[in-house]
Amino acid sequence: MTEKEIKEMKAEIERLRADNARLQSEMIRLVSRNLNLSEQLEYDVELRRRFEVARTLMKENIERQRNADLQDDGQLLALIDLRLEENRSHLNPDFDAKQLADLLGVSQERLVRLFRNKSIYRTPEGYIDNLRTINAMRLLRTQPNYSIAAIAEASGFNHVRTLQRRLMDVTGMTPADYRALFTRDM
Repeated sequence: MTEKEIKEMKAEIERLRADNARLQSEMIRLVSRNLNLSEQLEYDVELRRRFEVARTLMKENIERQRNADLQDDGQLLALIDLRLEENRSHLNPDFDAKQLADLLGVSQERLVRLFRNKSIYRTPEGYIDNLRTINAMRLLRTQPNYSIAAIAEASGFNHVRTLQRRLMDVTGMTPADYRALFTRDM
């Protein structure tokens, strides 16, 4: 190797070192920028999440205030029927008086007072059980191929035994007897 080639190689090595240093510096700058962007993105996502939570809470609060202003118990009773007909949440076995109050945007105490004073059902739970029983009776009449267990589940009862007790209280018949009453001619 000649001295000229050695000088050219040293110059090339120096140039490559300078490029390498420049690239490392650029890479550090880009990584730092990406970290900053990532932190900003996380902040934006968290801010949006909080905004959505706040919006939801505000809507619920507005609805609750609007419904709390319902002085007429008849209007509130009609609203109960309307809301439950819309979303049929009473068919969920976990649906209870607290969730009904939340659905209506009223306090649970207001709901209990309404049922105690203005309804034939003494409690919101009694009302929910009645809706479930009515649904089960309809299914027993219209769905002869459904098992009693499937009807209990579709009507919001946790157990077949609960459906049996409720139907016995209301009609004096077991679910099978009630079904047979309407399916004899089929």
